[in-house]
Amino acid sequence: MRPEIKEGLIAEKMQQKITENTNVTPLDVKKYFETYHKDSLPDIGTEVEVGEIALYPKLTKAEKQKYYDKLDAIRLRVKSGEDFAFLAKTYSEDPGSASEGGDYGFIDRTTMVKEFTAWAFKLKAGEMSPVFETDYGYHIVQVLERRGEQAHVRHILIKPQTTAASLERVKMKADSIFKDIQDKKLPFFTAASLYSDNKETQYNGGMMLFSDNQTSRTTFIPVEKLDPSVFVVIDTMKVGTVSKPVSFSSEKDGKEGYKIFLLKSKIPPHKGNLEQDYPKFKEIAQSEKQSKVMSEWFQKRRETTYIRIDEEFETCDEMKLWVNKDKEKK
Repeated sequence: MRPEIKEGLIAEKMQQKITENTNVTPLDVKKYFETYHKDSLPDIGTEVEVGEIALYPKLTKAEKQKYYDKLDAIRLRVKSGEDFAFLAKTYSEDPGSASEGGDYGFIDRTTMVKEFTAWAFKLKAGEMSPVFETDYGYHIVQVLERRGEQAHVRHILIKPQTTAASLERVKMKADSIFKDIQDKKLPFFTAASLYSDNKETQYNGGMMLFSDNQTSRTTFIPVEKLDPSVFVVIDTMKVGTVSKPVSFSSEKDGKEGYKIFLLKSKIPPHKGNLEQDYPKFKEIAQSEKQSKVMSEWFQKRRETTYIRIDEEFETCDEMKLWVNKDKEKK
């Protein structure tokens, strides 16, 4: 891990520890809201709550076999002495590591999906796994070095490609689910929990979540933040209605399939107010309170913490607050 990244993670963890007990009450939020002048209240654009049921095509064992065989043949070439890095650059379909010869650097047990992690920490340095499958496709992984609870690994990924037959199967499944929802045999939220292949929304009743930061998530999404392909569908829908299955193809990960959307609610543009926008003002109030706690902690520690600053940098504005005032007077 690069030093600057490590330092950043340490600083972030320390900040979280300092502010972990910093909370705001409804009264705090109300007081914060009242600091706004009526004319300075923020304009809030249109926001929507959207649910989705995402269905990805599933290949049969027979349809996937050729991809397994392709990677297993590559694995045998490595075992016979060919260069793993060269083969990874030539054949791997992982855009994040192929150009680096499949090298992921050091990972820990939380970095990768569970199947990948299981092999990465089961193998000894120099060993290579058999072909195994994850949601991303088929992999082989080789461990280059072990260092405590970290492993330096490289891998080759082969992605099975969607077939016309698998797309037709998933379309029929989507049509069947849509009909059950329309006939009120199955509530949308239950259908999402039972059938959606999107793990990020499946256990949230299919509701899509929006987050401007790592600590706060909401189901209310500004329309300008919606994926254009989602906006095109929900733009003409009425609140409370469900769309027919629509085909999709993701540029991000190449996945394709069918989605069913629910437009749960729609809030038109308005001036910020507590009734409609309490979560937003709570988040801002919380952030300001945390900043105050950090500032107070910083000022207290500044008085008792010694930091040596090279004379070359003592005149920098960022460093001046750390320079002892008694020294400045000398």
